[in-house]
Amino acid sequence: EMVAFVKEEVSDLTAYLFGHAGDGNIHVVVMDRPGDEARWRRVQEANRRVVLKALELEGTCTGEHGVGIGKREFAAREHGEALEVMKRIKETLDPHGLMNPGKIFP
Repeated sequence: EMVAFVKEEVSDLTAYLFGHAGDGNIHVVVMDRPGDEARWRRVQEANRRVVLKALELEGTCTGEHGVGIGKREFAAREHGEALEVMKRIKETLDPHGLMNPGKIFP
C-alpha cells in the first residue's frame, strides 16, 4: 500500500525507495533538482505526506535513524503521551541542556 501511495504521490518528482526486505522497513527519499523554489516546496510537501501516510499505516517516521530535526514535527503524532516521558528523561540526564540543545525538544 505504501509503495503504491508513494508512486502516485511523487509521480512528478524523483523518489528512491529502499529498505530492509526482511522486516518491511521502507525508506523513502523524495528529491529534485535544486534551484526551483516551487518544486522544492512540492518536494517538502511530498515528504510530509509520505510521513503522514506511514503514521496512518501504523508505521514510523524514523526507522532506525532516530527522529532528527527534519522529523521532530511528527514526534508527538507518533509517540503521543510517551513524548512527555522522553522529555523528562532528557531533562534528568541533561539538566543543563548541553547535549544537542534545542534539537528535538526546543
